[in-house]
Amino acid sequence: MKQDNLTKSYDPAAVESRWYQEWMDKGLFRAEDESDKPAFSIVIPPPNVTGMLHMGHALNNTLQDVIIRFKRMQGYNALWMPGTDHAGIATQNVVEQELAREETSRHEIGREKFIERVWSWREKYGGIILNQLQKLGCSCDWSRERFTMDDGLSRAVREVFVRLYRDGLIYQGDYIVNWCPRCHTAISDLEVEYEQEESCLWHIRYPLVDGSGEIVVATTRPETMLGDTAVAVHPDDERYRSMVGKKVLLPLVNREIPVIADSYVTSEFGTGAVKITPSADPNDFAMAQRQGLEIISIMDGSAIINENGGPYQGQDCITCRNNVVKDLKAGGYFVKEEPYSHNVGRCYRCKTNVEPMVSKQWFVKVQKLAKTATAAVIKGETKIVPPLWEATYFEWLENIRDWCISRQIWWGHRIPVWYCDDCGEIIAAVEEPTACTKCGGTSLRQDEDVLDTWFSSALWPFSTLGWPDNTKALKTFYPTSLLVTGFDIIFFWVARMMMMGLYVMKEVPFRDVYLHALVRDERGEKMSKSKGNSIDPLTMIDRYGADAFRFTLAAFTAQGRDVKMSETRIEGYRNFINKIWNAFRFCMMNLEDYREDQGTPRNDDYSFPDRWIRHRLNQSVNEVIRALDEYRFNDAAAELYQFFWHEFCDWYLELAKTVLYSEDDPGRKRAAQETLLLVLRTVIKLLHPFIPFVTEEIWQTISEDGGSIMTADYPRPSGNMEDNDAAKKVETIRSVITAVRNIRGVMRVPFGTKLKVTALCPDAEKKKILEEGSRYVLDLANLNGFDVIEGEETISGAAVAVADSVKVHVFLGDAVDIPAERARLEKEVKKIDNDLERVSRKLGNQDFREKASEDVVRKEEAKYADLRERGTVLRDALHNLEAMGS
Repeated sequence: MKQDNLTKSYDPAAVESRWYQEWMDKGLFRAEDESDKPAFSIVIPPPNVTGMLHMGHALNNTLQDVIIRFKRMQGYNALWMPGTDHAGIATQNVVEQELAREETSRHEIGREKFIERVWSWREKYGGIILNQLQKLGCSCDWSRERFTMDDGLSRAVREVFVRLYRDGLIYQGDYIVNWCPRCHTAISDLEVEYEQEESCLWHIRYPLVDGSGEIVVATTRPETMLGDTAVAVHPDDERYRSMVGKKVLLPLVNREIPVIADSYVTSEFGTGAVKITPSADPNDFAMAQRQGLEIISIMDGSAIINENGGPYQGQDCITCRNNVVKDLKAGGYFVKEEPYSHNVGRCYRCKTNVEPMVSKQWFVKVQKLAKTATAAVIKGETKIVPPLWEATYFEWLENIRDWCISRQIWWGHRIPVWYCDDCGEIIAAVEEPTACTKCGGTSLRQDEDVLDTWFSSALWPFSTLGWPDNTKALKTFYPTSLLVTGFDIIFFWVARMMMMGLYVMKEVPFRDVYLHALVRDERGEKMSKSKGNSIDPLTMIDRYGADAFRFTLAAFTAQGRDVKMSETRIEGYRNFINKIWNAFRFCMMNLEDYREDQGTPRNDDYSFPDRWIRHRLNQSVNEVIRALDEYRFNDAAAELYQFFWHEFCDWYLELAKTVLYSEDDPGRKRAAQETLLLVLRTVIKLLHPFIPFVTEEIWQTISEDGGSIMTADYPRPSGNMEDNDAAKKVETIRSVITAVRNIRGVMRVPFGTKLKVTALCPDAEKKKILEEGSRYVLDLANLNGFDVIEGEETISGAAVAVADSVKVHVFLGDAVDIPAERARLEKEVKKIDNDLERVSRKLGNQDFREKASEDVVRKEEAKYADLRERGTVLRDALHNLEAMGS
């Protein structure tokens, strides 16, 4: 065979860019809108245009690429749709920071020029992350790249908005929303991150207007009392029953407000009486709606106290809080304060404290949409993997609130609603109207707000395929086959795509949803730059190659478990890539004189190791396909690693050397060579979806037709390769060789020292196997004598191990100083016993188990198991020394 590409070591940097460009040049990532092949499609979770490749992106896109390459090789017309998200708030923040450095602002340059500035920024920087995905090896159909603000997707957004509006599923109203004072916009419930904060619970005296007494309320935010419009108690609370219907005087403001009864109030919290500030708390807002209370807003969009705050106008929240508490004390209204821990909501983008605020917003009525999205999963139209996330999905949809879709920013899809200044008509339209549909007037102005970024993202599976046009791509690839995404956006994105896909297309947007966990450090802690435990994917690719990085991610992706990552683990799989390369070189050096056109060897020429490795290869093919079909990425990777390194390299290549290095039997040598090539070709194709670059480099030497491995057929299992008889024989041979090696290791006998071994077999079958495979035992265990006899009695004067029911007697002779070896082993056993006792005490300590992290406990348990196993091995060795007559 040709001996190209046999460089001594594999250089990923030189290989990866060359092959990626060739794949692109040949259009190997492209799918066809019309094809006789079955369709398979994935839409990429569009990264933000502001994004840089992080570990979450790397994991998510590696898994998608594994599946799309796998399906492409299986003969599917496989589409992986790429694109980016305009990321409204995030992108606007980035450009505003640029303007700030230029000592200007978006308000100074105006909306139109600001939008132009954002588009310029996007053209310059928006494609960085897609280029980084290419470095990872992602085989997206880049000819179809979409952007959530491009013309086609913008048209789809307007079309869906108008349909929802005309169906009565979009409405505008005054409602309390989460307001970010930094971003100056409403954000959804899902965009609020909660953190525990140590604060205080202030108790304040509210005097009854009639002078008959007072009510003491407890609050975590005394500054909001400026907007109080009631005090509420539970209707069954005997302490306050006589006060319901009376009025109290609001301290500092001197406004009379009613005492009301509402079952929402918890009698056990604080004093059992709560101040009601409808403009500053969603629960208070709901109570105001039920009770008909006045709503008084006390903050502006920057969370500064407004004119309704009287003397506190112009103060920020914290300053106002301090001044209010000081004035309450001075006025005799202050009762006490006590430490109190509670959750504080922060903007997921800028981490600023979120303020509840009443404002006019646009909403989607989602209850009806949520029911269809729930039913689709229950009926199996969409399958969630792993299924443990189904309960979370159902619970959220069951308790869903209307979706606030308007944002008070400039970058994004502007809401397609116009107001007629002549007659007040509200017009929702896909195209900008030229005149009012009611009065014919031309004084029209468009709504200033833009849509929530997630609104356009919810349309991604069908809008990217050309909807609202009935395109060939839409017919071929919708519903998509698979969505791969993180569990953390199951509400932000997955549920909303389900709702919109079913509403617009009347079909689910994807058949399967694979939800992967988060990437954490090796101790299970969240990665962050401040902790110093984050890993830069690009650095890892530069240092170890994309293949090693990808395989590590896949190998540690188990369903329902976080991915624990470290550079050491990536380095370990770089060794696997090198092992593949070195095995390839070994095979090719032993195939120099092999020609495929000389025909197939006779059946009798195949040794039982040849038949065994074919049998195991067939099993691996079956297991890898099944694992990938079920999205068990770690199981597929583990099977490939185990088969290639520990069976093909560690055993078959060593067993085959007996034939390959001999010219005594040309037929057997040729059969071994054919087996080498078959296994190499098959396993390289199996590995390709995980490690595309090194497999392509090797494939160019071993392929039948010289084409890309991307166009090769993925292996299929074959009944003709099953051979349980050969598997049984190799298992026995391996067990005997391993037993001899283990005795060498424990007794510290160098491999270069030849030994004699007698195998005592329990039956004629085992005896026949060992006789047939004696040359393998002699070579791989480095023996100068190997006797095989049938019998039960142990032979004295030898170290003994049992291997697959065979008693293996190793005669050590002068190779071991028995007294010295006994003393060493006894010392090691004593040390292990001491270590075992220490670890056992720690694991038996309930305080340790409760306080230590789960990861630390697992490590101690693994240490205990390892110590027990080593202790057993050493005691067996001591027993062997005694059996040798010492």
